[in-house]
Amino acid sequence: MTGPSSAPAAAPMAAPAHQTPAHQTPAQQTPAPQVHPQQQPQAHPHPMYAEAGAGAAGQGGGGWYGGGGAPQQPYGGAGGAGPVGPGMAWGAPPPPPARKRSGGIVAAVLAAALVAGGVGGGIGYWAADRNETGDSTTVSASGDPKVESRSPGSVAAIASKALPSVVTIEAQSSSGEGGTGTGFVYDKEGHILTNNHVVASAAEGGKLRATFSNGKKYDAEVIGRAQGYDVAVLKLKDAPAGTLKPLPLGDSERAAVGDATVAIGAPFGLSGTVTTGIVSAKKRPVASSDGGGSGNASYMSALQTDASINPGNSGGPLLNAQGAVIGINSAIQSAGSGGGFGGGQQQSGSIGLGFAIPINQAKNVADTLIKTGKPVYPVIAATVNMKDTGAGAKIAPTGAKNTPAVTPDGPADKAGLKPGDVITKLDDTTIDSGPTLISEIWTHKPGDKVQLTYTRDGKSSTVEITLGERDGDN
Repeated sequence: MTGPSSAPAAAPMAAPAHQTPAHQTPAQQTPAPQVHPQQQPQAHPHPMYAEAGAGAAGQGGGGWYGGGGAPQQPYGGAGGAGPVGPGMAWGAPPPPPARKRSGGIVAAVLAAALVAGGVGGGIGYWAADRNETGDSTTVSASGDPKVESRSPGSVAAIASKALPSVVTIEAQSSSGEGGTGTGFVYDKEGHILTNNHVVASAAEGGKLRATFSNGKKYDAEVIGRAQGYDVAVLKLKDAPAGTLKPLPLGDSERAAVGDATVAIGAPFGLSGTVTTGIVSAKKRPVASSDGGGSGNASYMSALQTDASINPGNSGGPLLNAQGAVIGINSAIQSAGSGGGFGGGQQQSGSIGLGFAIPINQAKNVADTLIKTGKPVYPVIAATVNMKDTGAGAKIAPTGAKNTPAVTPDGPADKAGLKPGDVITKLDDTTIDSGPTLISEIWTHKPGDKVQLTYTRDGKSSTVEITLGERDGDN
């Protein structure tokens, strides 16, 4: 589902269910949307997600981001250099033995499980084995014209048109480990849009194969991937020219709560699975990680849907009632201790809370990856605390390694922001934490002008900031 790629058959992806490459600056620390999360003092070793109840629906699945397996430092801290300013540390020690995690959400930010999964051979066999034949005493009903001539807007009609453009992606690392996910035809040149966590394990010396609904298989290569956005673009090898049909792209900004949705993917390896639901919420701040011990995370201001999404759905399209793509299924909220990260051998499963990357954002990222091969992130060049929630995103006293929390001459500095300021709104969106600020900033482009509201000494002020940029994840 949501970017939920089936969990790797053999822990194929080591990083967050999406082996997302650490967004790191020279100091190997991730420069969030230039909201460099602050390194937490030793007195507070765990990041803000320590009690988060969602898991990154990703390959394999690990512990909750920031939970028992969370890094010793929160996402980022002032670090790297460049337009983005200091980067943040993504690294994290290996996760401790799995233990029960409390469910729920931290502030409004969900630590969601990436939906990547292992090939569902066992499930496929079970389904096939039940398909027995034999004498029957049932009587077949005559054809119903209304059913056989389905309306253009029916789910069956939407699925019929979309399925030929959706592929099941098999990713195999150089060590032989593998997992499955989903992707869809982006253009007539053979580009496939999917999640980074679906292909990350095979991006460096591994193998990728895309299988269409008609059974045709093509080898593929990674054209570009963005760990922070959890978006990747593949290119099919030797695909016949003129035979590919891109899925039409909708406008995720115009999606409304209550709109019908159709999700297509390969949950647990069952390719071509179609589920339905509605858009249950918009602009849901989500931080996803597979809990694999690297501490890498992706941030999105997600479309939330109750369409059933499970491991293997990662990278698949979330369609509207017109059959246009409005999002890339990427993560799910898991219930209790049985699924998601830290759930032992079990994978997370659908509880009706799935999250998709809005297609407007994914398209911007994909176009940049196709053109340059690397992502570009908008930033404000300030280090914010990633643990505190509720009051806003607080600019830290200092950045990593005693670097300035507000990068000199950066966007935040030019706007007059200082350490200790608490950012409470970005345009009309309430900001309750560092991750929420990151997810909102990343919905924009470098050069965009945004209004930031912050409090200082009990007084609220609003300033206009022109977003800077950071190139690449490293």
